[in-house]
Amino acid sequence: MLLVFGAWLVLAVPAVAEDALPPEQAGDGEEVDEDGFEEQEWDRALHRFELAEGVDVVGEEQTAEAGADDTLLDVAKRYAVGYEQIRMANPGVDTWLPGEGAEIRIPSRYILPDAPREGVVINLAEMRLYHYPEDENVVEVFPVSIGRMDWSTPLGRTEVTGKIQDPAWYPPESIRKQAEQRGETMPREVPPGPDNPLGRHAILLDISGYLLHGTNRPWGIGMRATHGCIRLHPRDIDYLYDQLAVGTSVKIVNQPFQAGWSADGLLYLQAFPFFEEDEPKRAERVELAVESVARALGDAVHRVDGGQVRAAADEQDGRIYRVSRTNAVPRWGAEE
Repeated sequence: MLLVFGAWLVLAVPAVAEDALPPEQAGDGEEVDEDGFEEQEWDRALHRFELAEGVDVVGEEQTAEAGADDTLLDVAKRYAVGYEQIRMANPGVDTWLPGEGAEIRIPSRYILPDAPREGVVINLAEMRLYHYPEDENVVEVFPVSIGRMDWSTPLGRTEVTGKIQDPAWYPPESIRKQAEQRGETMPREVPPGPDNPLGRHAILLDISGYLLHGTNRPWGIGMRATHGCIRLHPRDIDYLYDQLAVGTSVKIVNQPFQAGWSADGLLYLQAFPFFEEDEPKRAERVELAVESVARALGDAVHRVDGGQVRAAADEQDGRIYRVSRTNAVPRWGAEE
């Protein structure tokens, strides 16, 4: 397992396209931030983990100590986790005044999504992007913002079709109408620069109008806040811009329940809140959790703790629950 810190060296690479995004690939952006975003140098974690055959759980839990001037979002920024992720991991901590010396739990242990481990996999439910670099047996994990209820991010398989450095943003008509209803005037084009809500890098997908892009508001990463696009922290999109080639597969899934095996041969389950418009009744939540565990089990014979499965379905707090019974024989080495 590797967790790399440091001010990232961002390499300048040639853009696939120049100048501006065409209107059909305009992306969602957001309302223009008049204050803009001033680039700074800061330490930020890169969550990069080695993969092992049959192992679905990667990373490890960490704790951090808040400084006198820290907010919870400052800690999230340094450790490259999203807003909702760190908030759920620290329910008793004040978001804006955690207090000097406060112990902050960093949710940096993951169960990989149930999807092919190639290219990019985005799980909307947990608001995370998983990158599987080609010809490397590793996974890299990044927090993302996704579409709001009325601007949901589409599911399915797509691919990278182009990359643009310093894009212009052409607000879609739907966003312009929203601004008009608020009595505001939205420009038809926002040129590259600190006021551009797409940030400095945009990665085009084979879904018209949907992008992976940066932002001039990095504090909002890890929220359901976009008009459908996938928004990343400026440091993260800078890194991925260099890593993702045209043709890289992108799989977008929505998996509130993720079950998988750890390196010690035990079974774990992770549950995330359902979106408001998708919230099922408790009985259905438990059924979906059981189905997730069953898929992870496959043909393996293993003793599962039903109480822990139900607890995960009830809490939906992103924690990883061990659902192997205390007397369960670890999968590795067990007779099947």
